[in-house]
Order: sequence, then structure tokens, then C-alpha cells
Amino acid sequence: MNINVTLLWQMAFFVIFVWFTKKFVWSPIIGVINERKTTIADGLAAAEKGQKAEEEGRQAAEQFVADAKAQAAEIISKAEKTGQELVEEAKFKARTEGDRIVESARDEIQTELNKARESLRGQVGELAVEGARKILGREIDAKAHADLLNQLSAKL
Repeated sequence: MNINVTLLWQMAFFVIFVWFTKKFVWSPIIGVINERKTTIADGLAAAEKGQKAEEEGRQAAEQFVADAKAQAAEIISKAEKTGQELVEEAKFKARTEGDRIVESARDEIQTELNKARESLRGQVGELAVEGARKILGREIDAKAHADLLNQLSAKL
């Protein structure tokens, strides 16, 4: 056989092979590659969207935590203020009640002191009448000398 004929046959088979590959093999491979490229691009877009959503969620969570901390601090501050006001109010009421009790005790002591003085004046008057009766040796009419006894008890 001749080299030229072999070379022509090889060229013809090569052209048929290239045409067959382009028609039946290359198109499906390119279609699969393009489909894969589209799937990868969609996946990357979804991943990027997911990262953005994650970042937004993280920021929202941080904001929520910050707001919760601020509310907790405000509640604690109000509770401390209310507690302090209650303590001050209780102190004021205790002082007022203490002052009232002391004043009541002073009034009661003064009343008891006045009663004791009156009782003592009466006893001193009786002793004075009894002493005068013994000194004079006769009975003195207490009713007749009531003014004298009243003056004496007033001086005491």
C-alpha cells in the first residue's frame, strides 16, 4: 500500500472522528460543564447570601443582647432606687414613731409626776395638820383651815 493512500484514509478517519466527537461527545460534555458551572455559581451565590443572613442575624442578636443588658441595668437601677426610697421612708417613719413614743412617754411621766406631787402635797398637808394637832395638843378642824393648807401645799 501506498503511504499517500494510508495518509488520506487516516485524514478522512480523523475528520470523521473530529466530526463525530464534536457532534455526539463534545456537545454533551460542554452542556454538562455549563450546567455544573451554573450549579457552582448558584451555590456560591447561596453561600454568599447565607453569610450575609448569618451576619445580619449575628448583628441582630448582638443588638438584642445589648438592649436586654440595658433594660436589665435600668431595672436594677430602678430597684435600687426604690429600695433606697423604701429604706429612707422606713427610717422617717421609725423616727416619727420614736419621737411620738418619746413624747407620749414624757407626757405620761409628767402626768405621773403631777399625780405624785398632788399626792405628796395631800400627805404633807395631813402630816402638817397632824403635827400641829400634836403640838397644840388639841384637834384642829381641817375644813376650817383648808385655805391655810392650800397655801402651804402650793409653796411645796
